[in-house]
Amino acid sequence: MVNQREIGADVDSFAGSLRAALREDPDVILVGEMRDFETINAAVTAAETGHLVLSTLHTTGAADTINRIIDVYPPHSQGQIRSQLAGNIVGIISQTLVPTLDGKGRCAAMEILCRTDAVGSQIREGKIYQIPSTIATGKKEGMFTLDQDLARLVRMGKIGEEVGRERCQDPTEFKRYLEGG
Repeated sequence: MVNQREIGADVDSFAGSLRAALREDPDVILVGEMRDFETINAAVTAAETGHLVLSTLHTTGAADTINRIIDVYPPHSQGQIRSQLAGNIVGIISQTLVPTLDGKGRCAAMEILCRTDAVGSQIREGKIYQIPSTIATGKKEGMFTLDQDLARLVRMGKIGEEVGRERCQDPTEFKRYLEGG
């Protein structure tokens, strides 16, 4: 069964909707976009109480997503939210749409972060800057960086090398992935 609430018609805010949803004991909560402190805080609270929370956030990668969530909290609360995120994030999928080589459409280039003990420690200790290298070496856990995926799409003939270079986060790493397979 799916229960949907529309902001303005059914509820006044995302945060209010999330609080009301928690009283109904859902298994999964989908938040269209986490735009403000109240929404992010309510989503984190829902995740802490054992609910699977899916949401969107406009960022350019997994580390940026974590930083964006932490940064909405006041400085005196950032240690606490880092601990909460470290224990509750299951994964982050970051995607960007890139034009296909044939010019007829777009395909998704992604970055995938899976929560591991190392990722949890990096979040908890405020070492978010280390997450991209953890993703890059986390193939065994199902992780890969945007640059790795762009290189894969170029090798598959889905996108052009120039497009991959324009969209990559680190041109040197992109070139290395492209040459190294």
